[in-house]
Amino acid sequence: MSPFTPMVHEGTLKGRGPRRRIRGAAMRRAFNRSLVLLLVAMLVSMPALANPNGPPWENGGGLTVESGCTCHGDGDPSTAVVVSIAGVPRSYDVGAEYTFTVSLGHAEYGEGGYMLWDYGAGTLTAGEGSIQVAEEPGAVSQGSVGNDWTITWTAPAEDIGPVRFQLVGNAVDGNGAPNANDAWNVLSFMISEPGSTIDDDVNDRDLRTISVGDYESLFVAEEDPEALEAAEQAKLAESFFENGNIYYWATLSIFIVGAVIQGEFYERRFGGGPKHLDRRLAIPQGIRRGLLAAGLGIGFAWAMDSGQPWGYTLLLGMTTLWAAYGVYRTIVQARADPVYADLV
Repeated sequence: MSPFTPMVHEGTLKGRGPRRRIRGAAMRRAFNRSLVLLLVAMLVSMPALANPNGPPWENGGGLTVESGCTCHGDGDPSTAVVVSIAGVPRSYDVGAEYTFTVSLGHAEYGEGGYMLWDYGAGTLTAGEGSIQVAEEPGAVSQGSVGNDWTITWTAPAEDIGPVRFQLVGNAVDGNGAPNANDAWNVLSFMISEPGSTIDDDVNDRDLRTISVGDYESLFVAEEDPEALEAAEQAKLAESFFENGNIYYWATLSIFIVGAVIQGEFYERRFGGGPKHLDRRLAIPQGIRRGLLAAGLGIGFAWAMDSGQPWGYTLLLGMTTLWAAYGVYRTIVQARADPVYADLV
């Protein structure tokens, strides 16, 4: 062995493999623990991401109070939620205080959030359950998920003309995260300048509510399953009756037409053809039958055009064919050769 050849103990070589495997297992366990902690942190932070303490001032490059809560409801406003504000005067008095009540109406969800702004014209003061928006103290929003928030608005200290308001409301399903089930809408309204409208008294003002949304969507009637089943059975029975009548009378009409055609065939094949009818009798008979056929044909065309019940239309159609067949028989008999019977 060369003096420069390193001495490697067999035990050292054998021990490296197990130590590497141990270190690898430890790293995997640490990674798994980190992943679990990350998932737990995400779950804990979901309510915060859903903004239960008020929506963000800006949303997707625009103002939430103008563009809406686009993180909810697939990003589109919905008429399923009725966003309303009560206590709004027709016109304001300089420096006067007014109490507004913001409410959300939804067929399934009883709570949600809102944001209200007057573009800095007056002063909005948050009431119970509401807060001033951090990014814009002149706006107010919900302090926690709820409904029927009360806000005080102090009108401008001088006449600045009409005051514009923006209100956004969002009814949520309560799972703590924005999703497609939530429903939001935006309401824009104005309060006219002083002296431009009739004076409001307090009672009238309390009853004045401005809203946006579909009120009919709030009333979801629960129907009795037995009543629904009875209605379905009645509808099914009516369908069977109507279709049965159509098939019965249509089949009967086909049989009648087939019997007439068969009679004509046998008469010509085995009976010597139609019997002769003298023209002095055939002409008036043909006129009568022709007028009858024409009248019935007009009636049949009217029934088809006006959408009369199928029974009346079928009856008029069959009688029209019968009258037309009578005209045909008159013509055929008038053109038939006379047959003279030997009376001796």
